[in-house]
Amino acid sequence: MAAQLRVYRQKIKSAQTTKKITRAMELISASRIQKAQARVAASGPYSRAVTRAVSAVATYSNVDHILTTEPATITRAAVVLFTSDRGLAGAFSTNIIRESGELTARLQAQGKEVVYYLVGRKAAAYFLFRRRDSEQTWTGGTDNPEFATAQEIGNTLVEKFVQPEDEGGVNEIHIIYNRFISALTQEPQVIRLLPLEIIEGDEAPVAGEALPSYEFEPDVSNVLDSLLPVYIESRIFNAMLQSAAAKHAATQRAMHAASDNADKLIKDYTRLANNARQSEITQQISEIVGGADALSAS
Repeated sequence: MAAQLRVYRQKIKSAQTTKKITRAMELISASRIQKAQARVAASGPYSRAVTRAVSAVATYSNVDHILTTEPATITRAAVVLFTSDRGLAGAFSTNIIRESGELTARLQAQGKEVVYYLVGRKAAAYFLFRRRDSEQTWTGGTDNPEFATAQEIGNTLVEKFVQPEDEGGVNEIHIIYNRFISALTQEPQVIRLLPLEIIEGDEAPVAGEALPSYEFEPDVSNVLDSLLPVYIESRIFNAMLQSAAAKHAATQRAMHAASDNADKLIKDYTRLANNARQSEITQQISEIVGGADALSAS
């Protein structure tokens, strides 16, 4: 009984230590969510403005541009996965990997070859473990994304898109990331980034709002050449910010659940330890009473 009681006490101490760690991580993630949300909100006006500008050029011009024109045949597609560098976030990265599998199945069913670009160590580790090939990987900045990384990713994707297919280029680019909705809800999003699918006016216009009038200088082609890479970078950076906020929210929720589980373990082991101690006390009393009875009988 004494050995069993020691085991229960060790498990209680271990659960208490685990609870301290998970509680601290929960509080850290809660503080980081606020900063991540602020960055997402701050990037919104710029992203919307660039989107409207690109929409205007694509909608109100008749120029065929490689980034806005649908190819006659699409045979090679790129898929960019935005996961996290760290774990302890529940199914955050698993959902992205599962979505990528479903997207890959759909693309391959259409006769398209799929190549992968990975953001985050979780995606890199998954592909390494499964011995699957990827074109390029970016790691180390998923918790606090930097615009320089978004620029690098955007430049790489645009270069691959304009590169001929027989030289390793792609005809289509998709991105998959977790969109932050609330502290309790994060949804995987699959977006075709290129060729461009933008139609200005998806949202209902505000009452009394005057629609803008556009003039393109020096010409539409030069405007597209300059504006579309900026648009791609802003979309990728927004995806990185959304993914970071969603990751902190997922970590907070996972650590809160872990703290609750630690509380449950502490209660269960405390009850078992009390039962073991009571059994030990009862056994000792029985031995004392039995010894006393034996002495009195003799």
